Amino acid sequence: MSDSAQPPHRPARPPKDSAHLARESWKVFQIMSEFVTGFETLSSIEPSVSIFGSARFSPDNPYYAQAVEIAKKLADAGFAVISGGGPGIMEAANKGAKGGAAPSIGLNIQLPHEQRSNPYQDISLHFQHFFARKVMFVKYASAYVVLPGGFGTLDELAEILTLVQTGKSRRIPIILVGSRFWAGLIDWLRDTLIPAGTIDASDMGLFQIIDEPQAVLDAIFDFYQNRSVTPSPEEQRMLLEL
Repeated sequence: MSDSAQPPHRPARPPKDSAHLARESWKVFQIMSEFVTGFETLSSIEPSVSIFGSARFSPDNPYYAQAVEIAKKLADAGFAVISGGGPGIMEAANKGAKGGAAPSIGLNIQLPHEQRSNPYQDISLHFQHFFARKVMFVKYASAYVVLPGGFGTLDELAEILTLVQTGKSRRIPIILVGSRFWAGLIDWLRDTLIPAGTIDASDMGLFQIIDEPQAVLDAIFDFYQNRSVTPSPEEQRMLLEL
């Protein structure tokens, strides 16, 4: 390096004061509290199905009505229904499950906008951290039912696909409802990701695309026809390491 060469510029990082560090340390206890409360509340709720979809759909949207019907069928069949606890498809899921034979559960999250708790929850948990809430969706789910939605819905879908694909979670039915809505994504997975080698062709078998509410229920029962809906001891060990 010549004498005239200057070292690369590095942005100055002001030191964190002790009060900030203390708040970060105490944050760990808040996170622990969310996990403990979630585990204690949901550990006896089985079998259950997690339902996802847009918070922005109003009750007159066809997907809202479809979510109500799917959730009612699941609850009448003995599946607790878990949603994000907010409006839109989450509200529809809780509404459909509310009068069923199994609990209607909402995992609510505090957001600057869009999220408000719906009134159809038998069990209502509240989270500040997305990652703690995500664990609860996965850990106790016997199936994922994903209706049309936005970034949050895609996030939850990518999460469960990644966990199952990598062997960090047990294999469960992952059902996308609405073939017309999901067609573009499926085409992109098949025509772009597989040729690029970023996923395997076999990964397309991790999920199903279904349009009819009864077919959703039938697919879940078909999946568990020769296996227990309750996690095996090996699967329980796997779920401990989510």
